[in-house]
Amino acid sequence: MGTPRVSIQAEDFDLSTEVARLRQGDAGVGAVATFVGTVRDVSDGQGVQRMELEHYPGMTEKSIEAMIDEAQRRFRIRGVRVIHRVGPLLPGDQIVLVAVTSAHRGDAFQACEFLMDYLKTQAPFWKKEHTPDGARWVDARSSDDAALARWGIRADNAGAGQG
Repeated sequence: MGTPRVSIQAEDFDLSTEVARLRQGDAGVGAVATFVGTVRDVSDGQGVQRMELEHYPGMTEKSIEAMIDEAQRRFRIRGVRVIHRVGPLLPGDQIVLVAVTSAHRGDAFQACEFLMDYLKTQAPFWKKEHTPDGARWVDARSSDDAALARWGIRADNAGAGQG
């Protein structure tokens, strides 16, 4: 079996290694779109010293797999790789990778953005930021729900305690 489409892990990842694995053996790939998210040192105007990410093992992977299946129905894509880190992370650390291959750039770009919008709003992750004033759970934002809505998916997560 090849590289899994979804990995939830504490370990960091290497972008070039992951893209090479995704492209390996597929001469039909004409485009690769990637998104790498990192921990910011400021959130809502407050300094962030570190972040902790938690997930529900099994459920999280299944949820992301289902959205990858949906992306494959919507866009002409050849391969997908999603890595999401969990555990303690520091500012500058990589959190998430979404990599998509397709024959043409438009499908790769759209599918990558579609998957990232989904991850921000629907994937079962919980984020806690540690600031000089203490720790706080990060709530979903209505702007994240609006980003998903443009794909025809309704979300009402803002204030639901999931971010």
